[in-house]
Amino acid sequence: MQALLEVILPVFVLIGAGYVAVWRGLFKDSAVDGLMVFTQQFAIPCLLFRALWTLDLGDNFHPALLISFYTGSATGFFAGLLAGRYLFKREWEDAVAIGFCCLFANSVLIGLAITERAYGETALEANFAIIAMHSPFCYGLGITTMEIVRARNNGAPATSLPGTVLKAMFRNALVIGIVLGALFNYFDLGLPRPVEDALDMMVRTALPAALFGMGGVLYRYRPEGDFRIIAFVCAVSLVLHPSITWTLGKAFALDVAEFRSAVITAAMAPGINAYVFANMYGRAKRVAASSVLLATGLSVGTVWVWLAILP
Repeated sequence: MQALLEVILPVFVLIGAGYVAVWRGLFKDSAVDGLMVFTQQFAIPCLLFRALWTLDLGDNFHPALLISFYTGSATGFFAGLLAGRYLFKREWEDAVAIGFCCLFANSVLIGLAITERAYGETALEANFAIIAMHSPFCYGLGITTMEIVRARNNGAPATSLPGTVLKAMFRNALVIGIVLGALFNYFDLGLPRPVEDALDMMVRTALPAALFGMGGVLYRYRPEGDFRIIAFVCAVSLVLHPSITWTLGKAFALDVAEFRSAVITAAMAPGINAYVFANMYGRAKRVAASSVLLATGLSVGTVWVWLAILP
């Protein structure tokens, strides 16, 4: 009960505040859009840049950590892809979007917030190692699969695929922030002190503003239909992915801090980027939006369980 009150509820109270503010007309849809553009295009990329810039890459990028987490991610993607096509009888492009919902955990907005509240700021290094690969891995897999399906349907040449994927990847502000942070880290580059202080001010706004804005977005996309698919996405995201990560983390004997970060991040509901991906291709948008909403609500209970059984 203490974990629920002290760790989980403050995060979801902030999301709920955004939801209620939009529901009661105290915060307009246009303001939600502006807030999400600010967080997704500026504040969170700055947070990721800052984290990667100062992260000890040699000490934190352990293959066992990444394999434990991303095996679960990839399994979730292919489970969603195949279930979307063969179990739920959706078109292949819809099935890719459903797979992406099962793939893209909310590693930043909620994963970082809950890990920090549960174990302190010093526990976030493994989270940032996972996050550094998260957008490149997820968007790379999702975009590549979608473009293969579309090329097959449209008869487009396979030679155009790499350029299409790279172009889509490097339009993503999160990927740009991660790449720049890694470059600054690798080449040991610095910033003038006033610029670094301004960067830190931006970083401090990222998570609270994004959580509030996320509440407004979730109100906008209330669930409608497709409940069997949505339930499947929730089960994969909240149960299958963290279970695989837990099993592999134990097999690889991850240290306690890495194990906690990997399992908590894997236990997150689909992030807003699941809807962004579906909207980008105009496929399974209702499924994506509803899955984000319902899985986020359900994760109040499931994350409590994972926190209770973690060492």
